[in-house]
Amino acid sequence: MKLIFEYEQQPTEHVEQIQTQLDLPSELIRDSLPLPNVNEIDIVRHYTNLSKKNFGIDNNLYPLGSCTMKYNPKVSEELARLKGFASIHPRSPVEYSQGSLEVIWELQEALKEITGMDDVSIQPAAGSQCELLGIMIAKRHFENKNEKRTKVIIPDSSHGTNPASVAMCKLETITVCSDSRGNMDFNEVKKKISPDVALVMVTNPNTLGLYEENLLEIKDLAHQNGTLMYCDGANMNALLGISKPKEQGFDMMHLNLHKTFATPHGGGGPGAGALAVRAFLSDYLLVPRITKEDGKFQLDYKKEKSVGKVHSFYGNFGILVRALCYIRIWGNQIRHVSENAVLNANYLFAKIRDSYHVPYDRRCAHEFVVSAKNIPNGGTIDIAKRILDYGFHPPTVYFPLIVEEALMIEPTETESKETLDKYAQVLVNIAKELREKPEIVKDAPHTEPSRLDEVKAARQPNLRWSPQ
Repeated sequence: MKLIFEYEQQPTEHVEQIQTQLDLPSELIRDSLPLPNVNEIDIVRHYTNLSKKNFGIDNNLYPLGSCTMKYNPKVSEELARLKGFASIHPRSPVEYSQGSLEVIWELQEALKEITGMDDVSIQPAAGSQCELLGIMIAKRHFENKNEKRTKVIIPDSSHGTNPASVAMCKLETITVCSDSRGNMDFNEVKKKISPDVALVMVTNPNTLGLYEENLLEIKDLAHQNGTLMYCDGANMNALLGISKPKEQGFDMMHLNLHKTFATPHGGGGPGAGALAVRAFLSDYLLVPRITKEDGKFQLDYKKEKSVGKVHSFYGNFGILVRALCYIRIWGNQIRHVSENAVLNANYLFAKIRDSYHVPYDRRCAHEFVVSAKNIPNGGTIDIAKRILDYGFHPPTVYFPLIVEEALMIEPTETESKETLDKYAQVLVNIAKELREKPEIVKDAPHTEPSRLDEVKAARQPNLRWSPQ
């Protein structure tokens, strides 16, 4: 496909005259970065064709494990675009923002019901920022108790943001290996728990798509030690209406609204996160807090124990509108979301498991991990490239790191049986191709301009075009 500069036409005398008459200071004129002289129809067609090369959930199945790339209902988009929501200024007086504050209030109340927790903050921009906030709260909590706790226990299958958040708060990460069933090894936790452990961070279901079978024992061990339990709620799509993390023994947890509650995801944002806590941690949550008195909503900044703010104003409000819409659509039937997500994942898993290596042979939750290590003549990256030729998006690859040649697949609840059957057949076909005609897979994708080298792209990025 051409670059826009390759449509360059020789400027006419009229165009050259206009260019020379531009009333710009000399220091703002850049001869080294000329704008192309291209007519309007070529520009429109170029960018329209370019846009068709983007892949999104509106095109086809987008089964990124751990990312929960579900379809975003268009009614939520319409509501978020209502003038009163889309045009409100973040510095509008409280008396003129009652409707917007009510949206946030109702969303917080809904998330309290879903998680079982006692209080919620929706200011963070993502789940990763919630993790940072949760560790900040834990540090403040133990400082107020005059306890010096410097360690955080996480499993080896955790999201990378877990140890990153720990490091940002200048605490030490203690990693616990997974056992033969994909659980956080209880005996390892027992060895590593100590009076200086502030948090145990657990993803449940974990990134292998498996429910933590030792969770209650780990919770008891942590609480006996005075240690807080933190739930990485990135995989809450498997638990909605089925189980409440507070009842599982967690003291804090985060939710990714752009994953679980069908708001836009990807492209760097805007995302949104929610941190839910038990009552004894409530005073540490972010300011401003929304309070309701005599039917009116107010912003309360007078929280002396609060750790402060992690985002401007009150977060990404447009995402909050979409999340509340999604929750209100499902109402007390929201359990069906997770039931269908778990059903779809297990169905797809059953369809492809004979063609791939299964590292943990258990019933999965909303996602599952298989491995390509038993397939000769290729690897996971070859499979991912070949999937593009079939018009689908590849799953997450090489994660979690504890599984060699991992393919991490999450179909979500929004996909039909017909779509899952097609995707399963693609994965089965590619495994067969690798065994019988490996060159077809190893040279893929054949439907794209080239086979990109991701390592080179990361280490030697080419971020701009320059004229020859």
